[in-house]
Amino acid sequence: MKTGKKIIKWFLYLLFIPTAYIIMALILSSITVDRKVSNENSEKLIYLNTNGVHLDIVIPIEYVDSLVLSGIKYNQNDTYLSFGWGDENFYINTPTWNDLTFSTAFKAMFLESSTLMHVTRYRQKRLGWVEIKLNELELKKLNHYLLNTFEVNQKGMKIILENKGYSSIDDFYTSKGSYSCFKTCNSWVNIGFKDSGLKSCLWTPFDFGLMNKYQ
Repeated sequence: MKTGKKIIKWFLYLLFIPTAYIIMALILSSITVDRKVSNENSEKLIYLNTNGVHLDIVIPIEYVDSLVLSGIKYNQNDTYLSFGWGDENFYINTPTWNDLTFSTAFKAMFLESSTLMHVTRYRQKRLGWVEIKLNELELKKLNHYLLNTFEVNQKGMKIILENKGYSSIDDFYTSKGSYSCFKTCNSWVNIGFKDSGLKSCLWTPFDFGLMNKYQ
């Protein structure tokens, strides 16, 4: 009888943790950190993109700082670069959601792991991108945030993972930081917006947290 009670007790504990996480995430996602300045002189356009789970920051190449561009593969006909950050094992071994396994998800959420920057090249604007206006200073801060996310080698060059992209228009680069349930791909974007002075969530692990602020 005592064993049965212990099992039930531990089951309730295990059920409480994800429930509490989701509730807290929803509450903090709904709290808006307002933009630090007004819309004056906000003539630059960037975009938010989501695949339904994962957020990317999309920036016209002309607005990407030369230091960020250095070492990144792109072509003359490319117009936009998309930046996403995430767990290395998850990125490499889960090209589609059908490839997702419990082991991969568990390691990404709860174990310290290496991370990657996913850079995708686009020639045209895509449907579904959410437009965001920002000024020169905000753009400069966002570029600085992106630059400091890339890991570099001893020569100061970005480190590309050769032939690991999903298609002919994307590549992976090693990056700083460790992925967890508290710092997800989406909270990375949110932190970048917050550090740049843009409207953001207090904290969010979900894509819709930030998307809802701009749609």
